[in-house]
Parts: sequence; structure tokens; C-alpha cells
Amino acid sequence: MTTTIALFRGDLTEFEADVIVNAANSSLLGGGGVDGAIHRVGGPEVTAELQRIREVKLADGLPAGEVVSTNAGNLPAKWVIHTVGPVFDTDDDRSATLRSCYIESMDLADKLGAYTIAFPAISAGAYGWPIEDAARIAIEAVTATDTHLTTATFVLYSDEAYAAFASALGDAARTE
Repeated sequence: MTTTIALFRGDLTEFEADVIVNAANSSLLGGGGVDGAIHRVGGPEVTAELQRIREVKLADGLPAGEVVSTNAGNLPAKWVIHTVGPVFDTDDDRSATLRSCYIESMDLADKLGAYTIAFPAISAGAYGWPIEDAARIAIEAVTATDTHLTTATFVLYSDEAYAAFASALGDAARTE
């Protein structure tokens, strides 16, 4: 099935989708940026479920590139998929780990029975990934993933991120 890829300039915590993807840190217990916003808006239900997951399954936290899901609490979604993006490093190519964040999120969304998913620009904030490269990897990963999802939307908070994703999406369309 072909997944439609869309771009939206705005706040991920206000975007309606079956699944909202959280660019989490490995502790899963909140942080800054997207992660902090997901916890604030999602409310105590999201945090409580993540605390249970940490206690039962992930005592050492969630490794980069992997995913876990929770309820969405007060967010306009059914589920939140939490994934930990890699920290950018010029000496160590972590592109496969970043790609895994998107692929594993889509695979888990399929298992949950979702049809729509909304992504932030994973690793492109505090983790320092250059936005143009992060956008290219994200678009390539989502385009190449076989899924039942009908729509994957990148919800981008800044004009710069939106422009980078629009450029990457245009490049992907020209190479097909």
C-alpha cells in the first residue's frame, strides 16, 4: 500500500492522528522539546504508563532506534509511539539508527491498527542532527516502508524544518 506523505507546519501536540510519535529520551520520563510537550499535554496517564513500562520491561531505558507505545492521554490521538533518536556525531554515522526510529514507529503503528501517523523531526533538535540530512533520512525511511498506514504527516515546528522536509519530499518524488 502506498502511504501519502504530508507536511504540516505547527504543534505536534495539537495534530490529530491515530498515532503521534514522540522524540523521547531513553529514560522515557520526559525531557525538553517535543518530549516535554508530549508529557505536558498528554498528562499523567502517559507518564504513568511509561513508568510502568520502565519498571516491567525497560529498567535501563529505551535504546536509540527502538520504540514503545502508550495511550495518548489528553493528546488528539489514540496512541503515542515513543522512540529515541540518535545524537548526531560527525565521527560515527548513526543514520541507520535514525532511519530505524521511523521504520519501527510505522511497524508498531501497523500492529496497533493505526491508519494515520504524525512525526516530528526526530533528532533534529537537541540531538543536533542537521535538519536537511534528518529530513532526507526521514522521507526516505517513510517512503520505503511497507505499511497499512494511509497517511504519514511530518508536523514541523519551524519554517526551517518545514522547508527542509519540503525539499527532501520534492527530491524523493523526482527520484521515483
